[in-house]
Amino acid sequence: MQKSLDHSHRPTSHPPVKSGRIGVLIVNLGTPEGTSYWPMRAYLKEFLSDRRVIEEPRWKWWPILNLIILSVRPQKKGKDYETIWNKERDEGPLKTITRAQAEKLTERLADLGGDVVVDWAMRYGFPSIAERIDALQAQGCDRLLVIPMYPQYAAATSATVGDKVFEKLAKMRWQPALRIAPPWHDEKVYVSALANSVRAHLGTLSWKPDKILASFHGIPKSYFEKGDPYYCHCSKTARLLREELGMAENDLELTFQSLFGPEEWLKPYTDKTVEALAKSGLKNLAVITPGFTADCLETIEEIGVENAEIFHHNGGVNFTHIPCLNDSDDGMDVIEAVARRELKGWAPKA
Repeated sequence: MQKSLDHSHRPTSHPPVKSGRIGVLIVNLGTPEGTSYWPMRAYLKEFLSDRRVIEEPRWKWWPILNLIILSVRPQKKGKDYETIWNKERDEGPLKTITRAQAEKLTERLADLGGDVVVDWAMRYGFPSIAERIDALQAQGCDRLLVIPMYPQYAAATSATVGDKVFEKLAKMRWQPALRIAPPWHDEKVYVSALANSVRAHLGTLSWKPDKILASFHGIPKSYFEKGDPYYCHCSKTARLLREELGMAENDLELTFQSLFGPEEWLKPYTDKTVEALAKSGLKNLAVITPGFTADCLETIEEIGVENAEIFHHNGGVNFTHIPCLNDSDDGMDVIEAVARRELKGWAPKA
């Protein structure tokens, strides 16, 4: 009979090694470290230098980014961030919420035992993916589940998280085994959570919306034409949410926000739709942002302030932004379900 290996007899000079644990790393987009010029500039430069975010040739994009955009945009975006800044923690709300999601996920996965360690990172800014992978490995994690916090897959979001993870692993002597969670745009737990959030929020209003817009972050149309599945994922989420709420197609419409640059992006555009609806005589409008797992500049300020102003300026009366799932019970049900699904075979009780 073959004898089992005895790992206790290591050379006396063998370095101490922790192993056998599983790391779960949730990763969101990122946020600047401050609202003044230089922190904003550093964040925007990292974000807009990503070749998956901006696919223009470098010779063309470099002077535009460094000589024009990074000269003027940090001041403007800094003022916008100032309106939503968590002044108590001195950080953007995306960081506050993502931290809370990680803390609550730790509690929810406690039944899997102490060998599952949950952490969080930002794709752009801090804490960085590389830093948190190092921290997880130092705690003995030789298996790593990465959850990009995007329900709908896009190369400019989900894939760039993978890029950064692989970039870090390429420099490691002892790489962890790796899993990257796929999107969950059409999963029942997610669609039900969105529907619950709509019902709960509308229940707090003294008025009823004439229409709901499901506004997703846009991507250039050319990315979709090259094969990106993002538009299809967003369309399916909107359709399933509409069905879950028992609404007609005209009652809950799909739009895209956060356009950047002169190129054509996915349509219809949220701001143009909001303007047109107000001008047509529609008085009551609600907007939900299903593609964001945590409220941030694009939801709180762009939808809740900018688009509200567009609606009111053009004749609309009542406007509301339905908050993201964030770290609510329904939101955590979704993140927990994704984590447990992907931990099967690694964590025995998952």
